Order: sequence, then C-alpha cells, then structure tokens
Amino acid sequence: MVYWLVSLQLQNHRKDAVWELLQERTSASMLCTNYKLDVPDLRIGTLDSLMALSDELSKTSNLIEAVIGKVKRQINESGGVKALASLTVEGMSTDVYVQRFKWDEAKFPTRRLLKETVDKMIELISRIDDDLKVKVSEYNTLKSQLSQVTRKAQGSLAVRDISTVVKPQHVIDTEHLGTLFVVVSKFSLKEWEDGYAKMADFVVPRSSAVVAEDNDYALVSVVLFKRVFDDFKAAARSKGYQVREYVPPAEGLELSQAQSVQLKRDVELKKGALEQWCRTAYGEVFTCYMHMLMVRLFVESILRYGLPPMFQAAVVRPQEKAETKLRAELETTFGGGKTHFWKDDGSNLGAGLVDDAELCPYVSLTINTDVAAGYA
Repeated sequence: MVYWLVSLQLQNHRKDAVWELLQERTSASMLCTNYKLDVPDLRIGTLDSLMALSDELSKTSNLIEAVIGKVKRQINESGGVKALASLTVEGMSTDVYVQRFKWDEAKFPTRRLLKETVDKMIELISRIDDDLKVKVSEYNTLKSQLSQVTRKAQGSLAVRDISTVVKPQHVIDTEHLGTLFVVVSKFSLKEWEDGYAKMADFVVPRSSAVVAEDNDYALVSVVLFKRVFDDFKAAARSKGYQVREYVPPAEGLELSQAQSVQLKRDVELKKGALEQWCRTAYGEVFTCYMHMLMVRLFVESILRYGLPPMFQAAVVRPQEKAETKLRAELETTFGGGKTHFWKDDGSNLGAGLVDDAELCPYVSLTINTDVAAGYA
C-alpha cells in the first residue's frame, strides 16, 4: 500500500481548519483517504545542524529500508507470501500502524536533541542487522551440513555413501581376496569390461559386476588379491575411474541416517526460530522507520516553512490512478500561490528522490508498505 506523509503550512490558518480543507478538497472528492498525523515538537538545535541532519536522514532512510528488505526476504524464504502478509507492528498490521501512528515517547524521548535520536535509531538498526547476519549464517551452515549428508545418502554414485546400495552378497572378504568398488561413467563401461582385469596382477577374471546405476554412473565391483589393492587403485585413477571406500552399514549407514534425522530436526527448529526472530525484528525496524520518517517530516518542514513549527501533518492514501490529480489538487490548495518551486528537469537526482519527478510546494514523503520509501 502506498501512502504520502505530508506536512501542510498553516498560512495563518488553524490546524483544524487546514485539516478540514484537506478533507474537503481531497477526501470528499474521492481522491484519497486521509488520517491525522501528530508530529511532536522535537528539539531542533541550530539551523546548520538541521541542514546537516537532513542529509544524514536520507542515508539513514536507505539503511533502514535495506534492513527491512533483508528481514522480509528471510521471512519470505521461511514462510512464503502468507508469512509476509501476517507481519505485524506493535500488534497491528503494517498499514493500520501507519494509519494510526503515534510517537513513542518512551523509546524516543522528545527531550533529546534530534541528532541524538537519529544516532539511537542507527544504533538500533545496526544491531538488528548484525544479529540477522549471525542468525542467517548459523541457519545456512546447518542447511549446508544437511545438504552434504543428504547428498552422500541420495546423491549421484560419485558422491553418495555406497553402503546404501552395496549388499553383503556383493562383498568378498577373505584372508587374501577382497572386493573394491569403482564408479565408472556409463559411457566407459565397455572400456572397463575390456580392461579392468589388466589393470593389475592377480585380478580375478570375470569378477566385475554392476552393483548400482544412476543417470550418469555405474558402481561396479571387482575381486582381486588384497596385496595389489594399491596398484589397482593407482591404475584406476590414471584412467579416470573413482575407487570408492566401502564402510559396512553397522559402522557407517546407521550413523549417517541418525545424523541426517538429527540435522533435519535441527534445521527445522532453527528455521522456525529464525522466522519468529525476524517477525519480532520487523516490528522493531518498522517502528524505528516510521519514527525516522517523522523526524524527516519535521526537519524538512522547518527548513521549508521556517520557525516556529507551524504545519498540519497527515497520512494520505491516494486512490488508485488518482495520484496525478491528487498532486495537482494539493499543489493548488496548499501551494500558497507559489508557482516557482524547484522542478527537476530529469538532469538532477537529489538525495532520497526515488521515483518522484518534482519537488512539491509542501513537504511529502512517499512510503510503500509493500516495498520501501522515497522522499518528494
């Protein structure tokens, strides 16, 4: 959902009169839905500090939007679209939170200087971003371990645990004789049949048998004297064959299966914990984001309209396909008769100007609760 956070200069009018005028010219004509927005009186400092803060707020906005994007992407990976749709901020849906926004005095005291408030926001967001990186890394490590175990159990014959396909009848193990298992490309099976008995001395003729096959490879067995195992392995490697080690199931397969089951359980638990953490983090980050936007709205209003702060703020939800007409109505009604405000001819791109083609004669911030935000 797209919203405009606007501040309208009073111009010798009372706040309630400006609000009624906004409703009359926009909401009554079905161009938008408006919600009152109370921006507290924040500690300003000097005009120079406000100018510097205006630039910093643009960077802070980009930082917070990036973290929101990371959190939402992780939630989408874990729970999909339904999980994204069920996100809340302070117990409300994101859209309702924007529409009913109230400044949190306990979290961001208005007695602080604006610079200190912004620094607190950056500290909070940076901590969440760092925690997210650690938690995602831990989750991905577990997934990688599970993938390796699964590949050994279910992957191609070149990588899987061959004890899952080798049966006791495939193995000859006496004092002098033993069985080796070799992975051979299907394209090389004829070459293998013709040459394996000549790859070392004391290879039992016609002892090779195909144990298992997949799309690309065949696992073959060969019986030979144990004393020539090393010679045979060296010859096999020189021809591009892969000799695989066989570990009896009692020592290998059962352990692998138990490890796989435990890893699957660990991955699911970590996935659930990560999604729950991300849900909580999303609420914290979006709360911080809205407060940062309020600071931007306040700072830009002071820089635009001067001191003391004299403006009425509102959350405006434009009707679909009515944005151009709504902008024109707001410009006519609240432009103060000014037709000389700066317009971008396309050759400039100011800080935070994302998709807006012009600066308005009033302060406006655009926020998309499905994506991110930009400044107009």
